[in-house]
Amino acid sequence: MDNQKAIIQAILFAVGKEVKIEQLMMALELSKEEVESILQQMQEEMNANPQSGIEIIKMEDCYQLCTKKEYHEYIYPIVDQRAKPNLSNAAIETLSIIAYNPRITRAEIETIRGVGADACIYKLMEYGLIEEAGKSDLPGKPMTYRTNKEFLKMFGYTSLNDLPDLPKYKLDANKQIIIDEISERNEENETITNRNGDN
Repeated sequence: MDNQKAIIQAILFAVGKEVKIEQLMMALELSKEEVESILQQMQEEMNANPQSGIEIIKMEDCYQLCTKKEYHEYIYPIVDQRAKPNLSNAAIETLSIIAYNPRITRAEIETIRGVGADACIYKLMEYGLIEEAGKSDLPGKPMTYRTNKEFLKMFGYTSLNDLPDLPKYKLDANKQIIIDEISERNEENETITNRNGDN
């Protein structure tokens, strides 16, 4: 088992980017379940060791050997002299829309946001957080966009299934979104106020 762990660590270190589970299965001649079990043990051991500066992260069907997030501030100035990615609220909003709606078009993003999205899409593409996902079947065959493994890595997700659930909503008479929890809380407050008024 230790030898298998060493082989996996050597592969991940040498490749320096994400490695598909199938590639590790071929190298070790083991089943998917066996390789995943070994990787899980390695993840637990690295995370439990305060003297380890590295960890293994999972992104969909791939694994990568990375430095732990808490040491980012020490590494970044040395290994990357580019400006640190600084996402505006508009870019984060656009990124969120794309994450929750894979294969979405620019026009659909703009319909949701109510403003142009060209600049945000360009910036997210520049930072490598989104990628083109092929042409849509809509008239004119517009390009669609989706997040990628760099997005998962940056935000610490294994897959898009790890994204937080969106809050339930409903529309009021003016077609404005009302968050259910807020609506229910307001209704409770109104009930309490009415009761106090009756007293």
